Amino acid sequence: MRGLGFLALVLALGTGPLQADAPQTSIRPMPRPLVGTAVAVVVDPAAPVLIRPRPRPPELLAPAIVKPDAVAQVAVLRPRARPEGLQSQAPVAEIAATPTQKKPKREKTAQTGAVCGDPAIKGENLAQISSKVQGCGVSEPVRVTSISGIRLSQPATIDCETAIALKTWVEQAMRPAFGGREVVELRIAAHYICRPRNNVKGNKVSEHGRGKAIDIAGFIFSDGKEWSVARDYNKQIRKAHKGACGIFGTTLGPGSDGYHEDHLHFDTAHHRNGSYCR
Repeated sequence: MRGLGFLALVLALGTGPLQADAPQTSIRPMPRPLVGTAVAVVVDPAAPVLIRPRPRPPELLAPAIVKPDAVAQVAVLRPRARPEGLQSQAPVAEIAATPTQKKPKREKTAQTGAVCGDPAIKGENLAQISSKVQGCGVSEPVRVTSISGIRLSQPATIDCETAIALKTWVEQAMRPAFGGREVVELRIAAHYICRPRNNVKGNKVSEHGRGKAIDIAGFIFSDGKEWSVARDYNKQIRKAHKGACGIFGTTLGPGSDGYHEDHLHFDTAHHRNGSYCR
């Protein structure tokens, strides 16, 4: 009943003088188009075309906020700063300025000019020495020019056993016997020679004839002075002479047999009862 009354009231008002014209368009807003639904858009040809960027897909959106200057930092590729721990190393400029160092020339070894496998014994190797005299000759002779830095007044032809014994005597007996006096040269009286003992005809071949003996007549020092066995057979020379016993098989000198008053005779002969020292 209420509905019919309301309808009658509307009809009565519509026919009276207060009736208004119906609007040409609806004043109600148009509904928002749904996503994915095509909507016809009327474009004014005279209006400028605006190109708007497409929205970023949701899956690419990062939660972190990008600072405005981050774009500029990415656009300009700058080298990373050197870590503080590397600052103590040599700068690149200094390394570049350093000239290329040449490899030093290889120095000559101490073996140059050495014989008998000992760098302290200088000289040269010789060919085998043979002799028509039975008992003379040296199978592997060497010509020695210096021993432990001390030159010989003349090259001595001996074998390596005798050369090594002479070096041992110089270092362990002669130098300690002379104390602070520096010997620079040994006066050599004899070395290899094919002859009988003591130059006496009929005697056995001397150890000199085998390359196993050397005779020393004197000593020259760094101050130019010289001691000879013949004139200066003093305490120091006696001590050096005595120190050769055991290093050599035979040691002879002044007062031994009358044949060695002016020199010291050393040889490497092997005796049944040990070294022979006079």
